[in-house]
This record gives sequence, C-alpha cells and structure tokens, in this order.
Amino acid sequence: MGSTDANTALTGRETEVLALLAEGRTNRQLARELYISEKTVSVHVSNILAKLGVRSRTEAAAVARRTGLL
Repeated sequence: MGSTDANTALTGRETEVLALLAEGRTNRQLARELYISEKTVSVHVSNILAKLGVRSRTEAAAVARRTGLL
C-alpha cells in the first residue's frame, strides 16, 4: 500500500493540506487556516488519499513521511 508514482504527484495545495493534516489538524482547522471551505478541504483530502493509495489520514501522513513528501 502507498503509491507515490510521478503520475500521482500531489498539487502544491494538496501538499500544503497534507502537511497540516499530518500535524493532526481537523478539516475545520484546515479550512480556517487555508481560507477555504471545509468541503474543499474534504475534496483535497480525498484526492490525497487516492493519489497515495491509502485509506486513512494517518496512513497518508505515514506514507508522506516515509517517502519524503514531508
């Protein structure tokens, strides 16, 4: 589990969301900090999980750290 192929590269905003997500922030906190809606945060998180091939925020953070994304 955990794919980081070039064709699954995260966008700049997704990387920003991932970094904050890895710090344990909630969608509401992310939305406030990034000045976007909670729905937009949710979409970014879903895209991150799909691109990394993981099922949870915790897994996403672990894969990101292990592969050098963070």
